[in-house]
Amino acid sequence: MGVRAKILGTGSAVPQRVLSNADLEKMVDTSDEWIVTRTGIRERRIAEANEATSDYVAKACERALTAAGVDASEVDLIVCGTVTPDMMFPATANLVQNAIGAKKAASFDLSAACSGFLYGLSLGASFIESGHFSYVLVAAGDLLSRITDYEDRSTCVLFGDGAGAVLLGRAEESEEAGILGFSLGSDGSGGHLLNMPAGGSRIPASAESVAARLHYLKMQGQETFKFAVNAMVSSTEEVLEKVGYQKEDISLLVPHQANIRIIDAARRRFGLPEDKVMVTIDKYGNTSASSIAIALDEAVREGRAKTGDLVVCVGFGGGLTWGSVAIRL
Repeated sequence: MGVRAKILGTGSAVPQRVLSNADLEKMVDTSDEWIVTRTGIRERRIAEANEATSDYVAKACERALTAAGVDASEVDLIVCGTVTPDMMFPATANLVQNAIGAKKAASFDLSAACSGFLYGLSLGASFIESGHFSYVLVAAGDLLSRITDYEDRSTCVLFGDGAGAVLLGRAEESEEAGILGFSLGSDGSGGHLLNMPAGGSRIPASAESVAARLHYLKMQGQETFKFAVNAMVSSTEEVLEKVGYQKEDISLLVPHQANIRIIDAARRRFGLPEDKVMVTIDKYGNTSASSIAIALDEAVREGRAKTGDLVVCVGFGGGLTWGSVAIRL
């Protein structure tokens, strides 16, 4: 067997400020019961006005490095999945590289919406396996509060802010640990189901685009729900088949935290008990690309994901995109 990438450390960072369902009741026509019943969310974290995505990604990266016992100066590459970069350019990963002192690291962002961490994990593992790099930080961060329309009751209850990261390195030949395999997919014909219409080259920022509220996230919920459940189940089945394991072998499933009903529907279709599924949506809401990274870090810190466990991370996002990664910790 050739070089295999493995997770050396995990980290996450979320804002201190809590936006509860009771707070949202004062902002839009909604209720705690309605939100909890339909989404499973009780509160979410919201960044302060003077904070940006790179601030939280940098904290998550530093915590992953500390957990791994590796200095930032040793990092070869930083990959950051985000749809809310600090600015159009330079990349958020570039800003993080400077913030944490990773002076020799190459760095870039990737955009795959809520699947961004999985795409980044697959890419980072490939760089390690190729032998070109020894240490790769794979991060994901989004401040979705910046693109959430708090006048749209159907979407504003869903989203929160945060970041997560893992440090990848080389596994020893004798180790079973590592990134075992991945499955990625996309369907651009569904791009209109979940997007932010303005701010790019199609609809550049203007007084008209701002007045029309086109710089906010737009989602067609029912269609997205149906796609999400199918994508999560099929992608998990595909990655397990690739790596030669069965659903019974899974120690913990770490899904994208979009909606508890999506997570439960996928879990039931896949036949997994509740204690084998990591859920953080009640505390943080949907934090886009960072949701899986945050949940994975919490699972490690809480002892729900331990050395030797088979962990499957799976998610979906705008694009439409989806993916899964099988990991032996």
